[in-house]
Amino acid sequence: MKSTVDADRLGVFKTYKLYVGGKFPRSESGRVYEVTDSKGKWLANAPLSSRKDARDAVVAARKAFGAWSGATAYNRGQVLYRVAEMLEGRRDQFVREVADAEGLSKSKAAAVVDAAIDRWVWYAGWTDKIAQVVGGANPVAGPFFNLSTPEPTGVVAVLAPQESSFLGLVSVIAPAIATGNTVVVVASEGAPLPALSLAEVLATSDVPGGVVNILSGRTAEIAAPLASHQDVNAIDLAGADEDLAKELETAAADNLKRVLRPQPVDFTAAPGTGRLTAFLETKTVWHPTGSLGASGSAY
Repeated sequence: MKSTVDADRLGVFKTYKLYVGGKFPRSESGRVYEVTDSKGKWLANAPLSSRKDARDAVVAARKAFGAWSGATAYNRGQVLYRVAEMLEGRRDQFVREVADAEGLSKSKAAAVVDAAIDRWVWYAGWTDKIAQVVGGANPVAGPFFNLSTPEPTGVVAVLAPQESSFLGLVSVIAPAIATGNTVVVVASEGAPLPALSLAEVLATSDVPGGVVNILSGRTAEIAAPLASHQDVNAIDLAGADEDLAKELETAAADNLKRVLRPQPVDFTAAPGTGRLTAFLETKTVWHPTGSLGASGSAY
């Protein structure tokens, strides 16, 4: 027999918020927009971010950059793995949200969520290995050590893919933070809910506040101030169309931002190391060798 208690309860609708500096503010403007599923059914109201929200997110990302980039690669790997652990525990919720957002069957949505969890594990494993791939000792003609080591670019603005609202999102966030960058993410405009729910996972994992900041709203409206912001060091245009990408590239040139242009990507394929190296700089250090003892042997 069906419980009368359940029948008498009011439905508790979820309130989606932005994720900035480890906190969950509403949009500064108080605006929201309706999010619907693939059939036009209302799902929720999502925050409609403003330019002020974008600037606040950059401030939070810059504040977090020093400690995050200074953490050991091993520690960053542990943090990313913790995100995978937390996602695994909330797998059913994300399967529902991805199914609604992308119009997928439950089985296909489950495959997408599983792939996203695995992607966190993939990048967690790379945090303390990428330096051996892109750095090392360089042969030089002279009595010097010459060492090249990778360093994070800084604050990266990321336009998440529009169609792949969860796996694509993870595939652009995880490599950027794995290498020590902090990010300001503009979620998929039409399907922002998986991204806003991911913020709850990040907040309850070990990811320090400000390392990942997630905004929802009109992609072009939020991306413009990020592309021209003088304290943003790089921008990933994965979620921009051709016209918007050209505008943002022009704006980004003002302070010589590193730009990753949009390109066709199969997010279900093995990710490789391309996005890990996209937002890395190389520091090269020269150090003179010295002599040991009367024999003149060098080190």
